[in-house]
Amino acid sequence: MTQIVIVEDEPDISEVVSLYLKRAGYQVAHYADGLAAQEALLRQLPDLVILDVMLPGMDGFTLTRNLRDRFDVPIILLTSRREEADRIAGLELGADDYVVKPFSPQELVSRVRAVLRRTRALPQTIEDRALDYGDLRINPGTRLVTLNAQEIILTAREFDLLYHLAQHPRQVFSRDQLLESIWGMSDYIDPGTVTVHIRRLREKIEPDPATPRHLVTVWGVGYKFEP
Repeated sequence: MTQIVIVEDEPDISEVVSLYLKRAGYQVAHYADGLAAQEALLRQLPDLVILDVMLPGMDGFTLTRNLRDRFDVPIILLTSRREEADRIAGLELGADDYVVKPFSPQELVSRVRAVLRRTRALPQTIEDRALDYGDLRINPGTRLVTLNAQEIILTAREFDLLYHLAQHPRQVFSRDQLLESIWGMSDYIDPGTVTVHIRRLREKIEPDPATPRHLVTVWGVGYKFEP
């Protein structure tokens, strides 16, 4: 059974979210403290983490960073902060999605399903064919990316985005098209999510991220991969 961990210090919210997730068929564990949650998650990793930003012991941003340094578990952030900078900060740390409080529990369940679907589906549908572009090699079979024969550590979403663009060299994709192809939906997710992931990819694979060679912006349209 799919296991989900909720890290939320407001009892009313955690109780309602747990109820809806259990009704949807998920196995749920709950922690109200960031430090306690980290200790548990380092011992046994679930299929997905729902993580509040404001927590006692350790805040959600720090916990997201610590998890991303070790694992590629999907993370959905819960936040009462509506400022764009805070949402982008969570995405830059590696969160897969965010939900702003107050929210509909049923919408959160839909987000959980969407995140799990896109993190699990792609390896079953992509062609098992490595792409070679000079010093950059992308292998979907092993989900391994190397640059100058050195392994580049990517999150699942970063890999999916890079491979999708590299599969269609010089084809321009809008942010909405990339949200639909990689995230599985475009209605609920801020298009800025794509911008954040492109920025992080450039920092990892481009010799000069300010002047990218592979991940090129087509102003007013979207992004393309230059081989």
